Amino acid sequence: MSTAETADLMATVATLSKEELLRDYRLGWESRHASLAGRKEVFMGKAKFGIFGDGKEVPQLAMARAFRAGDWRSGYYRDQTFMLAIGELTLQQYFAQLYAHPDAEAEPATAGRAMNGHFGTRLLDDDGQFKNLAESKNSSADISPTGGQMPRLVGLAYASKLYRQNPELHDMTQFSVNGNEVAFGTIGNASTSEGMFFEALNAAGVLQIPMLVSVWDDHYGISVPAEYQTTKQNISEILKGLQREGEGQQGFEIFVVKGWDYAALIDTYQRAAEVCRTQHVPVLIHVTEVTQPQGHSTSGSHERYKSKDRLSWEEEHDCLRKMRDWLLTDGQASEEELNQIELEAKDTVKQARIAAWDAFFNPIKQEREEVVGLLNKLVAETGTEHELHELVEPLAHNPAPIRADLVRTARRVLRRVRGLRSMARRDLQNWLEQALAENANRYNSYLYSQSEDAALNIEEIKAEFAPNAPQVDGREVLQACFEANFRRDPRIFAIGEDVGRIGDVNQAFAGLQEKFGELRVTDTGIRECTIVGQGIGAAMRGLRPITEIQYLDYLLYAIQILSDDVASLQYRTKGGQKAPLIVRTRGHRLEGIWHSGSPIQMILGSIRGIHLCVPRDMTQAAGFYNTLLRADEPAIVIECLNGYRLKERIPQNVGEFTVPLGMPEVIREGQDLTIVTYGSMCRIVQDAAKQLAEVGISVEIIDVQTLLPFDIEHLITDSLRKTNRVLFADEDVPGGATAYMMQQVLDEQGAYQLLDSAPRCLSAQAHRPPYGSDGDYFSKPNAEDVFDTVYEMMQESDPKRFASIY
Repeated sequence: MSTAETADLMATVATLSKEELLRDYRLGWESRHASLAGRKEVFMGKAKFGIFGDGKEVPQLAMARAFRAGDWRSGYYRDQTFMLAIGELTLQQYFAQLYAHPDAEAEPATAGRAMNGHFGTRLLDDDGQFKNLAESKNSSADISPTGGQMPRLVGLAYASKLYRQNPELHDMTQFSVNGNEVAFGTIGNASTSEGMFFEALNAAGVLQIPMLVSVWDDHYGISVPAEYQTTKQNISEILKGLQREGEGQQGFEIFVVKGWDYAALIDTYQRAAEVCRTQHVPVLIHVTEVTQPQGHSTSGSHERYKSKDRLSWEEEHDCLRKMRDWLLTDGQASEEELNQIELEAKDTVKQARIAAWDAFFNPIKQEREEVVGLLNKLVAETGTEHELHELVEPLAHNPAPIRADLVRTARRVLRRVRGLRSMARRDLQNWLEQALAENANRYNSYLYSQSEDAALNIEEIKAEFAPNAPQVDGREVLQACFEANFRRDPRIFAIGEDVGRIGDVNQAFAGLQEKFGELRVTDTGIRECTIVGQGIGAAMRGLRPITEIQYLDYLLYAIQILSDDVASLQYRTKGGQKAPLIVRTRGHRLEGIWHSGSPIQMILGSIRGIHLCVPRDMTQAAGFYNTLLRADEPAIVIECLNGYRLKERIPQNVGEFTVPLGMPEVIREGQDLTIVTYGSMCRIVQDAAKQLAEVGISVEIIDVQTLLPFDIEHLITDSLRKTNRVLFADEDVPGGATAYMMQQVLDEQGAYQLLDSAPRCLSAQAHRPPYGSDGDYFSKPNAEDVFDTVYEMMQESDPKRFASIY
């Protein structure tokens, strides 16, 4: 370091008072003692698992000093010191999360739903509406998959660019002040091997957004050292090509700083954040020589894989030890002062731990006392003491019961006294019903929005058509819909491959970039994961992104981030955060292995928490977009690939009419058999229905329209009351979405009792469809397949009328 650089560094640190320096030291030790105590709590059986931020305290204190109101964090599970330092985590909340306290007041980040170290701030008020996020220090909700925080980070930073450069957004001061907000990301050195990390950095460099990424480099990824993780064992070294050549040039600024050097860390973060904030230049800070005193987690010991020399080096370079040495050498404090701070920090942590445990455990003990009283009353009333003793006594004397113990015992006792008429039995049953309801709220609620803007609350408005409305290509209906919505709401923007200049490969955005500008309709590179992540982060900041995945087959690149992040966001924060992202894509019929996809089973199994719309034509798709752009929940809309050139009429209210979610539509009435389907299969089934009518078979066709939610008013069951036979048809693999629809209708709706024939499924082959029209015909259901399947079902009931064809 040059003399000038040293002088600048000391000047930066000199702006901090002694009180501020010692406050940081105190916070560092409180965080360290919390980590040490947390590990002990796990080994005592009071928590199930622990992963802690020890060794990262000093760099996180420095990062916190550069973090301002309005800024955002997208980090990972070792950032406890940072969260304490910005005032968005208390020590009692820290322990409440360790104990899995299922109360958003006690544990506001996840309400006990995520393991410890998963941080987030409550962005929404009690009505599910955004708070004033420009005045708060904000953290998006963490996820466990390492590297998974990076795509969202791109979006959080990209929102600042839009707020700064789009004048129509300047009055949205609840979310931004001229785009001055920095998105801080954190990641461990081993996770920089993830593709999402590289994809996110490349995207940020192209976009030139205020994204500041800190790499905590402790040389290991669990037991695997850097030589197996990173080329040259140095992430900043191999990323030098991102370094911009000068001010005003594209690229990154890259800083390297030691994780134990408090003064250098303070200076580095101040300079890095200033560049990021004012110039909107992305920054990478490689924090080296970081230690991990307790190893990776409570699941193992790092003594098994670290050498004695490494362990000795980590002890010597512990950041808090180094900070202590610096404070003494620089004359900022005496040994007595620092000793006192360390002792007080330990006691502060102890008091917070005790308070958190009491707040968590005392309500459970009270519930235990209540249910044991009811059980003893039942024993006394029924005279079944010896029979129930083996169930009641273990619960009564369990030193640390959990709620599952209470409910499990009540259910087993009620099983033993089934059939008895007893007031005590009825009281226990009432307690159980209430307990199950309360625990459903604690552990199963908020998969979807509960606000007045939830998608299911959006009023249905019917499409209106002029008597002489011309027939146009289906893409023109979507184009008119998007244009109307873009004019209505400046928060809406669309990004994706080929979306901008050419208006997407199917022309539904044609001409809209010219009308609304590149900030509203924007081309991206081929990077599906971070296209979606860009939308997630922007949606969390009050914007309304439409992110396009060009073909449904390529949703595979983004399915992890959709599943782990946005699908679980409302749930894992118990309604504390939301990201109303719309993913627009297209699938089903076209040509070939990678452009004909209908992997609906994969999607259904991965994205509970996201709505899944499967419209049969572009008018229905437009109605879904109108609904979703007024709602506050994420959704995927799968348009029919072969429908863009088919003729439809444009509604007069093309930007206003809405299609409700979860409401199937009967698109052909019939008497003999019900066919349940969606998407491109609707046209194929309609063709088959005409052929079936020629032989005297009347088919009722139901388009489910959305698979998530699915037929919330059980309209399909109403059809089965009339036809008593059902065929589920789609283009997914056997046992895929057809099996899902069958389960929903026969199991969920209980419609099995209405059937006179066995239900049938008709799906595609197990392989992907080969190229060419013949490949399509012999791989996916066609009209003849539908005809033959329905005919066989009718032949079973009336073989004389329907003689064998083959």
